[in-house]
Order: sequence, then structure tokens, then C-alpha cells
Amino acid sequence: MNSAIVRALLVRGMLAGLCAGVLAFVFAYLVGEGPVDAAIAFEEAGSHHAGGGEELVSRSMQSTAGLATGVLVFGVAVGGIAALAFCFTLGRIGRFGARATAALTALAAFLTVCLVPTLKYPANPPAVGDPATLDQRTALYFLMIALSVLLGIAAVLLGRRLGPKWGNWNASTAAGLAFVAAVTVAMVFLPSGDKVPEGFPATDLWEFRIASLGIQALLWAGFGLLFGYLAERLLEPRATAPAGRGAELSAPAT
Repeated sequence: MNSAIVRALLVRGMLAGLCAGVLAFVFAYLVGEGPVDAAIAFEEAGSHHAGGGEELVSRSMQSTAGLATGVLVFGVAVGGIAALAFCFTLGRIGRFGARATAALTALAAFLTVCLVPTLKYPANPPAVGDPATLDQRTALYFLMIALSVLLGIAAVLLGRRLGPKWGNWNASTAAGLAFVAAVTVAMVFLPSGDKVPEGFPATDLWEFRIASLGIQALLWAGFGLLFGYLAERLLEPRATAPAGRGAELSAPAT
């Protein structure tokens, strides 16, 4: 794959990530802001500081422009990274077309970067977690992401190595079970996260975590579908052209 195609796929991946980020922002604003407001109210009710000073950024700005900026920038960034991963995996994980490869890349990214780390360190709203342990919790979360990604790559390599001997289905099953086993061991030995403060509403915590996971799922699903379409249009133009115009497209210009 030459550099011009890689560059074109990178641009399309960032564009797909931007569009998927718009969907994720709408979902985050409609579904995720409610639990955040409830958590902030709980934190303020339990605070012993009467006058904390004027806040630098208003809550309305945080929930609109701030949220949109963060989600869209994240969507563009992960879209570009996923597009580069697509360039590497295309043709190396089986006889899949552009759309199927894009879907598998998005699914693998969601599993390794989002779902698996969230199972160990779920997202917490404000008022949950000791501020003094923020750096430690952040480092542990990124360590879990790195381990999940590395173990996912190792599982793919294991499946490819076992494929010629065991067959694709048996090799894929064995690789998947090995990934689950290795991730389980990592989760057991890594430290646990902060405890939920006493009296915090369990419903708000559950809704916040479901909303956080839903944002990621919608982002990666939207990216996989849109980027697969754009990549197929770039890499397989003849397959996406109307059947009735085949003769016109193949005829030389005079």
C-alpha cells in the first residue's frame, strides 16, 4: 500500500471519527449529563466548604461546548489511529474486504481500548474517587489499556500461527480463550480502583457507567460503518460503481 493511499485513508479515518464523534456527543449530552449533574449535586451537598470561589468555566459551558470539543477531538484522534491500524491489518487477518476489515478493526479497538479496561476500572462520575489518588488511578487505567492491546495483538498472532494446523475456527477459538485467560490474570493482580463513597446513589453510578460505555460503543460503531464505506469507495471503486455504467466507465475517452 503506497503512501498516497495511506494518506487518503488517514484523512477518511479522521473524517469518519469526526462524524462518529458528533453522534457520540449527542448521546453524551442527552444520556450522560443527567448522572453527572446528580453526582455534582451529591458532591456539593456533602462538601463542608461554604464558599468555594467562582468557577472558571460554568457548568453550562462544560456540558455543551466543552463536551463537544472533547468528544470531537477524541473522535478525530482515534479515527486517524484506527485508519492506520486498518492499513496494517488489511489483507493480513484473512480474506476480508475493506468494509469487513474496518468493522473488525473498530470492534477490536472497542474491546481492547474500552471494554476490557472498563471492566477493571469502570468510569466514575464526580464525587467518586479520592483526588489524591488521581495520578495513580490514571496510570493504572492506561496500564490496563496497554496490556489489553498487547494481549489482543498476541492473540491475533497466536490465531494466525495455529490456523494452518487447527483450522481457522479452532485457532480463533483457542486464541480468544487465551486472550480472556490472560486478561483475567492481569485483572486479578492489578490493584483495584477507589471505593464508592457511602450514600452515593447506586442508580446514578450505574447510569453514568452505562452512558460512558454507550458513548464509546456508539463512537466505534459509527466509525466502523462510515470508515468502511469510505475505504471501500477508495480501494474498490469498480465494485461500488453502478452496474449499468460498466461499459461507459471502461470505455476510453476520445
